[in-house]
Order: sequence, then structure tokens, then C-alpha cells
Amino acid sequence: MRIATIAFLVGIVFFQQLPSLPDARWAVLLLISLPLSIYFVPLKAPLWLVNGFLAALLQASNILGTSLAPELSGQDVVVEGVVSSIPQQRQYGQRFEFIIETSLSPGIVVSDLPSKIRLNWYRNKVELAVGQRWQLKVRLKQPHGFMNPGGFDYEGWLFRHGIRATGYVRKSDDNRYLANAGGIMYWLDRQRSYLAQQIEIALVQGQFKGMIQALAIGLRDDISQQQWDVLLKTGTNHLMAISGLHIGLVAGLAFFVMRWLWGRSGRLLLYLPAAKAGAVAAISVALIYAALAGFSVPTQRALIMVVVFMLALISQRYRRPGDGLLLALLLVLFIDPMAVMDAGFWLSFAAVAIILLGMGGRLKQQGLWWKWGRIHVLIALALMPLTLLLFQKASVISPVANFVAVPIVSLLVVPLVLLAVLLLPMTPLIANGLWQLANFFLQLIWPFLTWLAALPGAQITLGLAEEWLIIPLCVGAAWLLAPRGWPGRWLGAVWIGVAFLLPTSRPEHGEVYFSLLDVGQGLAAVVRTRNRVLVFDTGPKFSDSFDTGEAVVLPFLLNNGISAIDTLIISHADNDHIGGADSLVKYMPVKTLLTSAMKKLTAYDALPCQKGQYWQWDGVAFEILHPGSNIGTDRNNGSCVLKVSSQGGSVLITGDIERRAETALLANNKAKLAADILVVPHHGSKTSSSLEFVQAVSPRWALFPVGHANRFRLPRAEVVKRYLDNGANVLLTGRQGAIEMVLDDTGVSAPSSYRYENLKYWTHFPKQVLVLTEK
Repeated sequence: MRIATIAFLVGIVFFQQLPSLPDARWAVLLLISLPLSIYFVPLKAPLWLVNGFLAALLQASNILGTSLAPELSGQDVVVEGVVSSIPQQRQYGQRFEFIIETSLSPGIVVSDLPSKIRLNWYRNKVELAVGQRWQLKVRLKQPHGFMNPGGFDYEGWLFRHGIRATGYVRKSDDNRYLANAGGIMYWLDRQRSYLAQQIEIALVQGQFKGMIQALAIGLRDDISQQQWDVLLKTGTNHLMAISGLHIGLVAGLAFFVMRWLWGRSGRLLLYLPAAKAGAVAAISVALIYAALAGFSVPTQRALIMVVVFMLALISQRYRRPGDGLLLALLLVLFIDPMAVMDAGFWLSFAAVAIILLGMGGRLKQQGLWWKWGRIHVLIALALMPLTLLLFQKASVISPVANFVAVPIVSLLVVPLVLLAVLLLPMTPLIANGLWQLANFFLQLIWPFLTWLAALPGAQITLGLAEEWLIIPLCVGAAWLLAPRGWPGRWLGAVWIGVAFLLPTSRPEHGEVYFSLLDVGQGLAAVVRTRNRVLVFDTGPKFSDSFDTGEAVVLPFLLNNGISAIDTLIISHADNDHIGGADSLVKYMPVKTLLTSAMKKLTAYDALPCQKGQYWQWDGVAFEILHPGSNIGTDRNNGSCVLKVSSQGGSVLITGDIERRAETALLANNKAKLAADILVVPHHGSKTSSSLEFVQAVSPRWALFPVGHANRFRLPRAEVVKRYLDNGANVLLTGRQGAIEMVLDDTGVSAPSSYRYENLKYWTHFPKQVLVLTEK
């Protein structure tokens, strides 16, 4: 089984690296390879690897088989379907998943549309509920997200959840409620929604109602950003997910309680042994708790693990814990091969494996520390490499935080929350009281967690120089966790040190690494010299909980081993340039901040950017060409303009300047405008890039920081043509993802497109990826 499970996993992981999807008809070979792998033992490993590959192909083909027809992207379509998720209340409306059942638009058949989509309904005053059937007029687009080094793969996340289009509900008389849909899952989701409302009523003044909802039904929308920050820094965020820990503990509690109660009755023991009755109770309770969480992916995984272990007990077929874990792993992967795309998959199975390895009873137990404290140290140490690889962050104080928080949350708060759910139909008053008591216990531990989170160095942020360094990290962690007496356990620290201390790639003296990041409709660029880092703008802020400073710029910097910013330039006060600044400054030290938006950045020790400012780093010259002292109140034309010059070439970054500022630059600094790389003014708007300015700069590469299919329809075709006619090569971040170029003693390198170079079979790849010179 060990060989089969590992080979099956390797086959799936290998499939996930493919840039394009093989012909789905190859999946039929699974009907041949699966029986052969069971009966033809000599080729077990390669056959199970093939099984994994084909199983992943089968599921991926099913998901991608219901995609939005490209010609319908951006078009209005009237559809009928069902709200399939509990709607999330957002800052500007509601967001929800929707199952399309029928197309009502002439000439558009349902096969041209995906079965599952994700919608926003802005400024909606209608109370949406899961399980409602609606007729809606929607505008859809193919899944598309930011593509940057170190960033979150939103397109992969959508694919993982079977969502093959996103969009929004149009204002229309076609939008109308039809009825409630039938079906057990919709009924279950309606009950979950009802529970969320009851918890909100019971805890109107409760600080932790969002956490109570998360522990009861897996809904985490009302957990504040400040609370998430504390949970992440203390490594206790896993407590807010209904996954292996909670389901395992609740199932274990049900097992022991039922075994004890059953054992008190001699008559019942004649029918079934107490241990088997306890196992049945454990499976039942785990099933109910998973249902409360809506059978989310983590709960499905935890439920399978509980069922495997309990069925082994019922069948009286003793299995070593490790074999049970491998069987659970094989079942999870066979049911859902795409589970490998979830960080929780790797963390949960790794955590259980660590517990089995580190707490296997090979050493003499030494009281409470062994039973409780040691387990948290083991998990924190062993999972740190994986956590750094997946999130670029890891909590140093998580053993201490979890030592206190886990027993209170898992043994007190969770049972109280579930008991309240059970009693709600019979005694709502008592149920409300139990929820308030659970809120009280969270209040007890919260000051301690907040204090821990505020400690210096509570959380380390580190990007690995190369992804393959996860190998020495894991080897080092495993070596350190080896049993006492294992030779040279100290060598584990050496392996870990090699991974941490290996330097990331950085420019030589006089060289420049230039990166124009993909932040949608906005601007964020990073300039790196040998020992210094400059960030120009931080992209937009979309809501109170999401901005590209934290979601794009920070991960990029961490991924490149950068722990501080020497100079941050915020060109002007428009949201698509300044929106991520607060988050970036919050999480990464900034030595100097230059801006033309002084009134927007009064909380920081900012300096105005002004024409004539000049400095040199590592043989590379930086100069502010604009604005002058008389910019007035014109935001766009007051943008900071930066010229970076090196031995290999130059970069001109222009913010949102328009023709007024371009005219001033031509009058005062025309000789300095020539550049090899130009970040095109104002995203390619027709108010910028005058012919005289384009000719003065005469760039080899014109880079447009634009969002894919943005509502402003930028860049304008006439502006793109102007650059093409001038001999420039044109690239768009919305098509290429992050664009990176090197300026060295040989000149300017060819650009690298992160979207192209990291293409996966689920990645959206717009047509006309490269728009090059027509000459």
C-alpha cells in the first residue's frame, strides 16, 4: 500500500505541472491500468503512478469541459439557475456562487456556458439566500487573476472549486426571484444560513461572533482583518477551520463517551461491543459536523480519515497508524485528485504524520510536556519548511499559543458551540447562552494571543531562493525529529541553514533587475540594484480586506528574499497607485518614502518628490524628472516621474501624467526622456502619450500596466499603434502577467512573461499575448 499510495500521489503531482491538458480520451486507459496495478505486482509502482496521472486527467477534463465560450466573455447573458453558496456580504454588495441551469438569451445554448460561476451583485438591496432559484442578467468573463512571482494563483483556486467564469449581475428588469430549489444539499445550506443568522442575533455585541460562526458552520466572513492578523502571527488560524483537528477531537470525544455509556449496559453489550458502538458514534458525529461545514474540502478530507480509522476498529483489522494514514491519503486522492492543489491537504496529512512519528511512544513519556507541549513544538518545527514554501510566513511562537489555545477552543468552545446547535430547535434560550459562554472563553484567551502576536519576531517572513530548497528544509526537519540516538541529529540544523542562507539571485554592480508587476488596472514596479530596492507605486485597494500591496507586492518582495524597501515612491493619490501603500508599509520597513500625495500619507514620514532629486545606488543613477514646484491640484499631471539609468540601459516610469505634464517634460527635460523601457503614461489612455512625447522617449519596449478586459478599455488602440509606429515592442501586464527585464553590460534582456513561463493547463492565456512591432 505504501508504494501504491506514494506512486499515485506522484502521478497526480506530475500531472499538475503540465502546461496544457492532454486529450481527455487518454483517461479511458484507467480502466486497464487500475486492474493491472492491483494484480500485476512487479509493476505496481509505475502502474499506480499512471493511475494517479489518469485520475487527475479525468477530473481536470470534467472541470474544464464546462467553460465559458471565449466569444461570450464580456457579453450580457440572461440565465436561470440556483444560488449555490451562502452569499457573502461585501463592502459594495454581495458575492455568491451560482449554478447555471438554463440559458434564456437567444442564440446562446447552455453548453456555451459553465455550470458553476462566481458572481458579484453590486448595490443589491434584495436579500439573497442559498438555494434560491433566480433569473439573472449577467456579464461574464473567463477566469483571470494576477500572475506574479510569489503571488496567489487565483485562476488555480477557481479551477480547484469548479468555477469556470466570474462576473457580475447587471441592473435589469430580467432579474427576478423564481422559487426555492429542492435537493438535500440546498436544504442543508439553508439550515447553515439559518444557524449563521441565529448566532448573529445571539451575539449582537459579541466580539467573536465571526469565530463562533466559523466553528459552527465553517463560515468565516465575519472574522475581522485584525483578528486574522493575530491568528496568523500566533499560528492559531487553523483553529478557525472545521478540519482535521476539530472533527478528529469531536469524533474522539463521541467515541469515548459512547463507549463509556454503552459499556454501562450489559444488554447492549450482547448486541455490540462498546468500542464498536463508540466507533459508530464517532463516524456519525464526524458526518454531522462535516455537514454543518457544508462538506467543504478540508472537512471531506478529515471525515475520510476518521472513517478509515474507525472502520478498521469495527472490522477488527488492526492497522498500524501509519498504514491507516496512507489508506486515508489514497482514498482522499482517489475521490478528489485535485486535493493536491490545497495547502490544507499537505499541512493536514503532514501534521498527522508528524504526530505519529514524534509521539510514537518510542521514548519514555514525561508528563504533561510530552503529552501536550512537545506535540506543538514538533508540529511547528516540522511544518515550518512547508509553511514558508506555501505562505512565505511562519509563526515562531505558535507552540506557546497553541499550547494554551487548542485545549480551550477544541475542548471547551467547540463542544459548547455544537451543543448549542443541537439544542437550538428545542431551547433557543439555552442555545444562545451556550454561544455567549463560548464567546466568553474566546475573550479569556484573546488578550494573551494579542500579546504574543505583538512580540518582536513573532512571525518570520522569508521567501526561498528556489522552490527546490524545500527538499533540504524537509530533510533537515525530519533529521531533527529523528528518535533519540539517531546519529548526528545536529546535521538537521545544517540542512535547514543551507536552505535559509543560500542567497537569492541579485544584480551585479551596475546592473538593474526591473519588474513591472501585474496588479490589474493599476501600477506597481520594483527596481533592484546590487544592494538596494525601490518600489514605485503599490497598485489598487479593492476593499478593506484586499489590496495589491499585501496581495502582490509584498509576496513578490519576500519571494526574492527582500526584507526592507530602501525607497518607496507613490506617484500620486489615485487609488490604483496608492491603494496598497498602507499594507506594504505595515508589513515591510521603508527607509524613504517619496510622493506627490503628501496629504494622503500624513501618517508616514514622507518627503515630496520633486524635479532634480538625484541619487546613485551600486553604480545605477536615479533621478526625479517631474513634478516641479507648481503642480497645483492636478493629481495625474502631478505624478512623480522617475528615470533609472544604468550601464546596460534605462527605464522611465511615468505614473499617470497626461499631455500637460508631457509638454512640461519636453520643455524642461527633453534630453533626459530617451529610455529603453517606458512604463507608458496613464495606462495607455488617449489623454497621454502624445506623438512628441513618444518620439522623445523612443522606447524599445513600451509596457502598459493594465488590467485584463478592464472597464476603461485601456490601452486605447490608437495609443498602442502610436508606439508600434515608432518601432517599440508593446507588452501588457494584463496579458503577460508580471514582466521582468535585466539591464546589464550586454544591454536590455528580452522580457520574461510570468504568465507564459509559469503556464499551467488551467491558466487563462488571452489571445495576442505578445503585441510586437509590426516593422
